[in-house]
Amino acid sequence: MKKGEKTRLELAAIAYRLFITNGYESTSVDEIIKTAGIAKGTFYYHFDSKEQLLEEVIGLMIASGSEKAKAILASDASGPEKIVGIILAYRPVEEELLIRDELNKPENSILHERMNEKLREDIVPILSKVVKEGIKEGVFHCDSIPERIRAILVLSSNLFDEGQFTKKDISVFIDIIEKTLGAKPGTMGFIRKLVG
Repeated sequence: MKKGEKTRLELAAIAYRLFITNGYESTSVDEIIKTAGIAKGTFYYHFDSKEQLLEEVIGLMIASGSEKAKAILASDASGPEKIVGIILAYRPVEEELLIRDELNKPENSILHERMNEKLREDIVPILSKVVKEGIKEGVFHCDSIPERIRAILVLSSNLFDEGQFTKKDISVFIDIIEKTLGAKPGTMGFIRKLVG
């Protein structure tokens, strides 16, 4: 790894810790610089702004989810279990909720959409592999796999991100996923235990 890349990753790791501890708004570039023990010019050599640094932090969060997702993909879990596990692997851990909340603010809508694009670029191919495996095993019966995965991700995000859903919402969600992937009714029923 080149020195510049290493410095950039170190700054992102420091910012990640500070954003989690203090919140994004309460963390200044000066605090990041002080914690890193670098000159202001070094910071601005690597990042144009704190917002650009936040994008790098988001990239680290997505990379962490990707590592977990690849482990799930390689596991002996069933196709339906892999789908749910992989989606959950990308969800922010509790400490990262401050960062997610920052991204959900209206003034960060462009950054939020860029994060979602990066997430989709990463997760759709992994989930597509799971669905293709499920088709070979006879569990799923569908075409247009990436498009179906994106639809499931949108639905999942809108339903579960706020944490306010009913048992009926869960039943409809399960029904939609089963129909979207061409699975037999009850294939995804285990989701009730995970969220109930």
